[in-house]
Amino acid sequence: MGIPVLIIGESGSGKSASMRNFKKGEVGIINVANKPLPFKGNLGSFATDNYDRIKEIMHKAKTKSLVVDDAQYLMANEFMRRSKETGYQKFTDIGKNFWDLIMTVINELPGDIIVYFLGHLERDADGHEKFKTVGKMLDEKITTEGLFSIVLKTSVQDGKYSFSTQTNGMDTVKSPIGLFEETSIDNDLKMVDQKIREYYELDKTPAVKKTEVQ
Repeated sequence: MGIPVLIIGESGSGKSASMRNFKKGEVGIINVANKPLPFKGNLGSFATDNYDRIKEIMHKAKTKSLVVDDAQYLMANEFMRRSKETGYQKFTDIGKNFWDLIMTVINELPGDIIVYFLGHLERDADGHEKFKTVGKMLDEKITTEGLFSIVLKTSVQDGKYSFSTQTNGMDTVKSPIGLFEETSIDNDLKMVDQKIREYYELDKTPAVKKTEVQ
């Protein structure tokens, strides 16, 4: 099974910029918002917010690392396209479509594929922080972060950009025991990718799709 990783943060806090140390051919970028990357380079990307197209890209990807940036716009764009529809069915559809994409990563991709979902965070009235979604289905019925073993959060302090690796009690950040030595690490997605591969020994594990072992 593939490994989904969630990275949340405020706009401009370094989510997209964390890809800067990847070289061309090392990462596949699905550019949902179709915006320029915030650093110089020629990584290339696929600009689409179509779920079927994204799944096709994931299945055919030649890179072992993929990024969906910004993932919450998959839901926001669908909501805006269907904004004139009345009733709650559209919210059910929006939630299910996003859930299906995560399930595709977990159940259908080879075991050495890591897919990073980059998205904004939102705060409730009490200051608790979580991945920003559309509607209540993903929040109340599923809890999006529950589908991820690794949730990192971007942070900026005194001009230094970093990832938080463990919860501060007010957010949904988490990572497996021993994956990271510090609770705050450099904002470097390539380094994170290397750490995850070493931790799970992905280079030693045969890349077998679930459908091949049923």
